[in-house]
Amino acid sequence: MALFKLFGGGEGDRVARILFGSTEEERETLVERKNPYTGKVVSKAPVCSAADAERALEVARTAAPAAAKAPLHQRIAWLEDVARQVRENQEEFARLIVDEIAKPIHFARIEVQRCAETIELTAKELVHFVGETIPTDAAPSGRPATAYWRRVPVGVAVCITPFNFPLNLIAHKIAPALGAGNAVVLKPTPEAPLTAYKLAKLFVESEYAIPDALSVVYGDAEVGSALVKSPIPRAVSFTGSVPVGKIISSEAGIKKVALELGGNAATYIDKDANLAEAAAKCAFGSFYNSGQVCISLQRIYVHEAVYEEFAALMAKETKLLKVGSPYEEETFMGPLIDEDARHRAKSWVASARDEGATILVGGEEIDGIFPPTVVTDVTDEMKIVCEEVFAPVVSLVAVPDMETALEKINASPYGLQYSIFTDSLTAARRFIEESQSGGVVVNDIPTVRFDVQPYGGVKLSGIGREGPRYALEEFTEIQSVVIF
Repeated sequence: MALFKLFGGGEGDRVARILFGSTEEERETLVERKNPYTGKVVSKAPVCSAADAERALEVARTAAPAAAKAPLHQRIAWLEDVARQVRENQEEFARLIVDEIAKPIHFARIEVQRCAETIELTAKELVHFVGETIPTDAAPSGRPATAYWRRVPVGVAVCITPFNFPLNLIAHKIAPALGAGNAVVLKPTPEAPLTAYKLAKLFVESEYAIPDALSVVYGDAEVGSALVKSPIPRAVSFTGSVPVGKIISSEAGIKKVALELGGNAATYIDKDANLAEAAAKCAFGSFYNSGQVCISLQRIYVHEAVYEEFAALMAKETKLLKVGSPYEEETFMGPLIDEDARHRAKSWVASARDEGATILVGGEEIDGIFPPTVVTDVTDEMKIVCEEVFAPVVSLVAVPDMETALEKINASPYGLQYSIFTDSLTAARRFIEESQSGGVVVNDIPTVRFDVQPYGGVKLSGIGREGPRYALEEFTEIQSVVIF
């Protein structure tokens, strides 16, 4: 069990302020985090208030000018130094992730590796993150001048992150925000406070750190609202649910807002697809991280000619997955994040069953873990396919052709990532052209995400894009310059 302590320094220290509680009494009020699998307390975080959020923003506003003036080589060295330390402390970070959110240790290690890579990719992008010259005499009304545009930091950025990737999704926000020359206030998920703290501490204590450029506040909706409503930040980057995204959109005012929200990822299995390979990949994409991924595969539309064969293969692959303790090396899937998530998954599956669906695999909680669950005989009106489940539940639906599959896939109010399994180049091209989504994957699951790619959705899945190069655009403004 770890208990957080304030770290900070006097005037001139390289250690930025991480603010917990506005008074000494409040700092004694702690919120316990229990491991979702063992139920044991694994960390305690001090309580924060709206006043703390406001203080953190003031710190950031004061630090922003120095952050903007910090030389590029310093910012690159800063990111590279943090990435190196993340790699050196991989096992410690992985264990923290398992402790706080019960992600299986194998996948926790992969997340730590991806975190380091995300920071490194951002550092590389900074070298090439440049503007361009403008031909001012391109139109008859113009005249010769030296003109160009360049990217400048927004000033202060607020970053709010979720529980499912408590390390890498922080890196996807604060590495570009800090690398671009901003001051940042981070509000990480309450479910993994120690993981966020340890990463922030590496940024803050680096020998290349810009003083007070990063602050961290913990808290609930009150803290988040104070951060978003304030006139101090120029950019807000949020990953989380659609309802919260709507609140942020209404409260932020005139700011740059990037929202990575929910999804209802789907795939189509064509009749000429490699069914065995598709089933193995779909089992992974449906149940990875207990289905707690924005691009977790939730809907599988299968050509009716191969539906029965694919369903049998999907059931077989699902039953091979090891479910149990996240601390064991061979475990593929552990528990959901909390009791509310388990209750929601059980109720949605029960509701589908009552409406005529068939539970092919799973459906019943075992030893506190809701298992990988495959549902068939699903209709378009069932909540289990209409809304984001965010649990290890996938639905199989037979369709007569790809046109029908596309119609059903696009009928969702979400549009994050979709995929198709096919040997037909013509079908793949048409699927790409007609998919209403931020990303399309061919011959793999929609759960595929490379940290270097632009990532984000359309419709209710959000606005803006993540990925080092694209996040740098979110955290900067374009300044146009003309010199005569």
